[in-house]
Amino acid sequence: MPYFQSETFEKENYTNKSLAAGQYEECVFEQCDFAGSDLSSIIFIDCKFSNCNLSLAKIQATAFQNVQFKNCKMLGLIFAECNSFGLSISFAECLLDNASFYKLKLKRTIFNRCQLHETDFAEVDLTEADFSESDLKGALFDHTNLQKADFRSASNFAINPELNPIAKAKFSFRGLPGLLYKYGISIEE
Repeated sequence: MPYFQSETFEKENYTNKSLAAGQYEECVFEQCDFAGSDLSSIIFIDCKFSNCNLSLAKIQATAFQNVQFKNCKMLGLIFAECNSFGLSISFAECLLDNASFYKLKLKRTIFNRCQLHETDFAEVDLTEADFSESDLKGALFDHTNLQKADFRSASNFAINPELNPIAKAKFSFRGLPGLLYKYGISIEE
């Protein structure tokens, strides 16, 4: 299996050619286009993706260990199919609409200033996750562990406290409608 370490891949287009299968450690991917690419079974360790398009990429059995995504377009990614062993990812200013994290363990994961419209978080362990300034319109939380998660500056979320553990989670006053929506009550300032 080919091994790549501390390499930078810049402005590469992988929509028609594949990224070489192998292990990438401490690599940087800058302004690369992976839209619709097959990244299955590739191992990424301590890598950074910045200003990349990974929309609809195939990530079956792909390993993401301590991988950072910044300002990336990641529409429709099915993280539920990636390798869950050692899974550690963080997101800053990313578009993650229609992504699926179904049943993953994502403790302490950071979603900073991300758009997560219609994203599937069903049965995910998001203990101590940080959703700072993220837009969660239509995101699905169903039997999701949200204990100690931070939603203080998040917006547009709808979380049913009867179906999702939220002990010690942090919410702002303006986030109360997202917790009480199911009761059909009106909250006014």
